[in-house]
Amino acid sequence: MFNGSVVVVTGSSRGIGKAIALAFAKEGAFIVLNGRNSERLSETMEELKHVSANVVAVNADVSTEEGAKALIEVALESFGKITYLINNVGISSRGNLGELDPKVIKAIFESNVYGTIFPTMMALPALRAEKGGVLFISSLAGIRGLPGLGPYSASKMTLRALVESIRIEEKNNGVYAGLLLVGITEVAHDKEVLGPDGNPRLLSPRSGRGVSTMTTVSKAALHMIRKRKFIKTLTFIGKINQLLNKLSPGLVEWIIQKNMAKFDERSK
Repeated sequence: MFNGSVVVVTGSSRGIGKAIALAFAKEGAFIVLNGRNSERLSETMEELKHVSANVVAVNADVSTEEGAKALIEVALESFGKITYLINNVGISSRGNLGELDPKVIKAIFESNVYGTIFPTMMALPALRAEKGGVLFISSLAGIRGLPGLGPYSASKMTLRALVESIRIEEKNNGVYAGLLLVGITEVAHDKEVLGPDGNPRLLSPRSGRGVSTMTTVSKAALHMIRKRKFIKTLTFIGKINQLLNKLSPGLVEWIIQKNMAKFDERSK
C-alpha cells in the first residue's frame, strides 16, 4: 500500500518519529525527514539510506510558518507529491503549574500545537490531490490532565480537537485524519524534557512491563493509516484509563492521587 507514497514525518531525527520513518521506508515509501538538530538529522538520513535511496532531510523548525512551509516545499520539490503527513514533533515538561516559568508553557504550545497546525495547513492541498492523510501522534496525557504534566496534557488534548475538525472539513476531499495515543515508551538516547525553569532535563531510561517499544508504536501508526482508523490507544493501561475516565473520572483522580509516588517515578 505504501510503495511509492511520499511520507513527511516531523520530529523524525530520533525516537518515535525515526522509527515511523524507517517503517515506511521498509514499505517502499519515499521519506521526508525533519528535525532541528542538523547533525542528528544527517545521521538519521544516512541510516535510512541503507533501506531506501529515496530519503531527504529538512532542517527546519515546523512550529513556525516559515519552517513548516519550507518542509512542505522541499517535499514537493523532491518527490512531486505528499501522500501522508505524520505530525510527531513535540516536547514535554515536568513540574506543577505553579512552579513553571511562563516560557515553558509557551515552548510546549509552540512545539506541540503550532508544530502540528502549521505543517498540516501547508500540506493540505497536496494531501487533497493524493486523497492521502495526516496522522497526529499524541499521548495518554491527551485523555486526562496529569499532575506535573499540565501544559503537555493541554497541548495533547488540543490535537483531538484538530483531528475531529479535519475529519469533517476534509471528508469530501478524501483526506484521512487520525490520532494515535501513545503510552509510556522507550526513551531515545539523550531525550530531554523541560524542567520548571525551562532548562532541558534528561529523561531516565525506561524498560519493562507497560513500556512500548518504538517498533510497537511505528507498527500501530502504519496499521492506523492502512485502516484509516480515527483513534487508537496503545497499552492495556491506556485503554483502561480511557474507559474509566469516561465512566468515572472521579475514580481515576482518586487512583492517581493514591499512586503519586509511582507516577512521579515513571515520569522521570
